[in-house]
Amino acid sequence: MKKLVIFDLDGTLLNTIEDLGQAANYALERNGYATHSMASYPYFVGNGVRRLMTRVLPEDARDDETVDRVLGDFMEYYNEHCTDYTKHYNGMPELLQDLQDKNVGIAVASNKYQQAVDKIIAHYFPTIDFVAIEGHREGVNVKPDPSVLFAILSQAQVAKAETLYVGDSGVDMEAARRAGVDSVGVTWGFRSTKELVEYHANVIVNNPIDILDVVENGIQIS
Repeated sequence: MKKLVIFDLDGTLLNTIEDLGQAANYALERNGYATHSMASYPYFVGNGVRRLMTRVLPEDARDDETVDRVLGDFMEYYNEHCTDYTKHYNGMPELLQDLQDKNVGIAVASNKYQQAVDKIIAHYFPTIDFVAIEGHREGVNVKPDPSVLFAILSQAQVAKAETLYVGDSGVDMEAARRAGVDSVGVTWGFRSTKELVEYHANVIVNNPIDILDVVENGIQIS
């Protein structure tokens, strides 16, 4: 049985895409750039907000000064509006409560900046006692670099073999591989099942409750 489950945030624990898209479009419009449809944002996100801003800008406007300015406007808006449209995925609160009741450690590893991660987790999961909540901090590489996962393992004092990492993207699966922990890819998030397969998810699940079975019974890797 696994003793620690580390979750990605966006596209795994919560559907955050509408709030991310609204904030990005606000920043783009404020700086005179064309906005994007909400349907396009799942393909922009996943590598942190600076990369998000770079991707949504026109190719000829991706210099550091412009990215910094637009990112500042994004963060100003998102800090105030990050819970306007964000929702739990069905069954996720119940899964976290089940894990907590079974004394399984629960942690978050996100490429979203720390201030927003802290606010969102406190808002949507007030009854869960997370062993670690790690967002992006200056000077720490974003996933798929495994640094954030190593930081959580150190805080939790749990062995890699007893840890499971759950995410919705190739970035997450690669981070788990580099960290040397088993991975679960979820199909309800922002990226495709094909991407999860290509990045060698150890197991792929379609419902949050299926993660509990993996925690209790392990992963059979063919």
